[in-house]
Amino acid sequence: MSKDIKIKKGLTIALKGEAEKALSSAPRARTFAIRPADFHLITPRMMIKEGAKLKVGDPIYHSKDNEAMKFVSPVSGTLIKIERGARRVITRLLIEADPQDTYKDHGILNPESASREQLKERLLESGCWPFIQQRPYAVIARPDGEPRDIFISALNTVPLGNDYDFSLRGKEREIQAAVTALNKFTTGQVHVGIGKDSDSVFKGIKNITLHNVSGPHPAGNVGTQINKIGPVNKGEVVWTVAPQDLVIIGSLLLTGKFNPERVVVLAGSEVKSPKYYKTTIGAEVSTVVYDSGLKSENVRVISGDVLTGTTSSPKGHLGYYHNAITVIPEGDDYEFFGWNKPIFDKISVSRALTFSWLTPNKKYDLDTNTNGEHRAFVLTGGYEKVFPLDMYPLQMLKACMYEDLDEMEGLGMYEVAPEDFALTEFVCVSKQPHQQIIRKGLDLMFKEIG
Repeated sequence: MSKDIKIKKGLTIALKGEAEKALSSAPRARTFAIRPADFHLITPRMMIKEGAKLKVGDPIYHSKDNEAMKFVSPVSGTLIKIERGARRVITRLLIEADPQDTYKDHGILNPESASREQLKERLLESGCWPFIQQRPYAVIARPDGEPRDIFISALNTVPLGNDYDFSLRGKEREIQAAVTALNKFTTGQVHVGIGKDSDSVFKGIKNITLHNVSGPHPAGNVGTQINKIGPVNKGEVVWTVAPQDLVIIGSLLLTGKFNPERVVVLAGSEVKSPKYYKTTIGAEVSTVVYDSGLKSENVRVISGDVLTGTTSSPKGHLGYYHNAITVIPEGDDYEFFGWNKPIFDKISVSRALTFSWLTPNKKYDLDTNTNGEHRAFVLTGGYEKVFPLDMYPLQMLKACMYEDLDEMEGLGMYEVAPEDFALTEFVCVSKQPHQQIIRKGLDLMFKEIG
């Protein structure tokens, strides 16, 4: 049984450089990296020292607050460097890879017959628990919590995003195992959003509630789907899992091995041959970028998508949760009188000197230039045009800035994540860092309310 969700508010950003539906295997990376900052609000406690030999799935560190929650190596090799920043905070763990991977064997666990406690213990020990996120606060789920429902979005509407209908082909068995296991953690439902009329692998998966989703971005955001299916109220907790992370969880249960394989999309107007690559979490970005080739050197390499990803470089490493690498022109040039002449090559929700509304199907070659500098909030009503959640985005942002916890609660902060404000940040004429503001607000609520 499926239910339809139609999103009307939003903005489809059509960019040049869409990837061809072709899958290649990325060359073996020399080094792999894990950044503890990818696991928000987790303080790492090292379990090994520099020079230690590792198998795939061997624990590297555990959470300071929960020793059972382990973070493991995505590759066989040697831990060659523990990089630290201010106050000796661990910023990066660098692993030199062996020529071939060897795996730690956790043992096969049947998700149908296993108990909730057995599954929880296996996910924590194997390093798979960090793939389960929770709302409120958009952090790794608490192992002792029980979610009201679990949400999975198999629709990706971000610009140049990973097409899950393509990247998940042939992974039905692993997905079914993971879904069966997740059903043991909730008395509610496992909701899955797929594209309307899509050829999704989830159409054949049992024990889920399917929702056909249509509309502009952010229709594919799991936060948008939560808001339309079952909003999160005070005292409630819901879990979210990304589709490709389901594959890793299912593979662990079926084989006993932690297999951190990713199908990433390499896209962007500066890529010579945009396509999909089979690689590994934490691999060097260069193994993918240089294999396809770049059109120029003055580019911005992004681990993730253009709206929520992080700035990287060809020498950088793939983020733990990222399934895309995007390369666009670096916006380090400025237009003379760019604010005072008709604009035909940029996207805007405003019709003041911009004409993108006349060509809704046109694809654009946008760079990283913000076309303005940070200034006070200007009330234009633009946020509401692209924000489909039943909330007040401007008021929520301001409540986070002046740290009014009661107002943040009343406005619905328990339900949102920074990615839900990526579009409002994109259209913001004040150039305010919306995602950063929301992240700080959520961190404050977590600290004060818990």
